[in-house]
Amino acid sequence: MKKENKSVIIWLLSGCVLLFLMVVVGGITRLTNSGLSMTDWHLVTDTFPPLTDAKWQAAFDEYKKFPEYQKINIHNDFQLADYKFIYFWEWFHRFIGRIIGLVFFVPFVYFLIRKKLDTPTIKKCIVLLAMGAFQGFLGWFMVRSGLIDNPDVSHFRLSLHLTFAFITFAYTLWVALDLIYPERNINKILPLRKIARYALVALLIQIIYGGFVAGLNAGLIHNHWPLMSDGEFIHESVFIEQSSLIKNLIEGKSGVQFVHRTFAYFVVGIILFLFFKSKKYTLTNTQSNGINTLVVFVFIQFLLGVFTLLYSVPLALGLIHQIMAFFLLSAMTYTLHRLSK
Repeated sequence: MKKENKSVIIWLLSGCVLLFLMVVVGGITRLTNSGLSMTDWHLVTDTFPPLTDAKWQAAFDEYKKFPEYQKINIHNDFQLADYKFIYFWEWFHRFIGRIIGLVFFVPFVYFLIRKKLDTPTIKKCIVLLAMGAFQGFLGWFMVRSGLIDNPDVSHFRLSLHLTFAFITFAYTLWVALDLIYPERNINKILPLRKIARYALVALLIQIIYGGFVAGLNAGLIHNHWPLMSDGEFIHESVFIEQSSLIKNLIEGKSGVQFVHRTFAYFVVGIILFLFFKSKKYTLTNTQSNGINTLVVFVFIQFLLGVFTLLYSVPLALGLIHQIMAFFLLSAMTYTLHRLSK
């Protein structure tokens, strides 16, 4: 790491931490059913929550006009105190998004003025800024789907929002790693790099399906392992919820859960394949540490997934499972970087 890059690296890693925090809070928002509490989006005026009783009541009255209250919470003796709870998590999620925007944009301008960024890094940072703006749009695009007729957001939009957050985090980490390790690695091992790329794709597919499971609440059924309900590897409900096999596998609760729980074996398998294949090569310390960490993390994540399913997605386990996905993606990004650069 070059000394002149230290402040830029700290900036980028700070962005990674904030992105991690935002996804964690997003997970709490989802698991507490808080995502539809703010029924509009304003860049400035809802930066802070309502500050008077009258404004709280006005926000609550506005919430009552939308499907989540009219079809669900009206039957649950839902009071202003309950609304304040769900409002907090959605507001906090959006507030962190605003902080991330400032943390990325203001230092970027400062580093530009001080000429601390070379041309390749400037281009990468512009991509990061665009990704951040698009992520904000995806957040509102997701919320909007739950404010029309259905009192829940589209699981496709939720998964898109979640997965793009993971991708933005991974790319931010990659840019930071480029600066942490500015010298080209003379020990690039192309066969391992190829496997690591496949492993990254597999992990992203698993994250996409994790979003599907969360959006459909598909973790609340078939709470058995290693088999589904009735002791079946593929339960009959996988094929009958929707009108076609494809729809069952992307829209049916049983089908989506089946893919997520089964594809986990493939993710573990390809990472183990990378691990055993790496034994045939002489690795640097960073390469070896990355692969070893990847193996440990994928087994922890697999076990967390099993227990999250068995206990019907309690808040703590569901959140830890999502957090571990971040650590796993971090290890995957680091490993691929060390095998590529």
